[in-house]
Amino acid sequence: MTPAELLVDGFTRIQEGVHAAVDGLTADQLAHQPAERANSVGWLIWHLTRVQDDHVADAAGFDQVWTSGGFEQDFGLPFEASETGYGATPQEVAQVRGLSAEQLTGYLDAVHAQTVRWVKGLAPEDLDRVVDERWDPPVTLGVRLVSVVNDDQQHVGQAAYVRGLLL
Repeated sequence: MTPAELLVDGFTRIQEGVHAAVDGLTADQLAHQPAERANSVGWLIWHLTRVQDDHVADAAGFDQVWTSGGFEQDFGLPFEASETGYGATPQEVAQVRGLSAEQLTGYLDAVHAQTVRWVKGLAPEDLDRVVDERWDPPVTLGVRLVSVVNDDQQHVGQAAYVRGLLL
């Protein structure tokens, strides 16, 4: 298995987990925060998709699917186009509402397709390219992609847990 194939597998598991987490949930269930400071399934899925879209597009030099694919307008959220949800307050989490499972998976599927198309073409040496010099040590492409997979998988698990509380 090549590094690119390993990454594609990781991103595909995220996609599968997202579909399982939202399948059959209503807009109200997707927006439900089980506690005052807890995240909803809808916010978790929106956020993990925004992070993947933002980070991969930046590393690849692509436009984000969020804006180029019309998802920003379709979702109608009261945030700036650049918002990914990082550091969101409970009040901001509560603003991610009125979304359907189909909207969330449609956005994730479009981001996943762009991610996988690009990742499949990566050579092992591409993963050593520095993509962010704001850190010490600077962040390589490989580290950034593994970080996205890790963060997204954690949020998929959180969404699955909240789903379990709802059903």
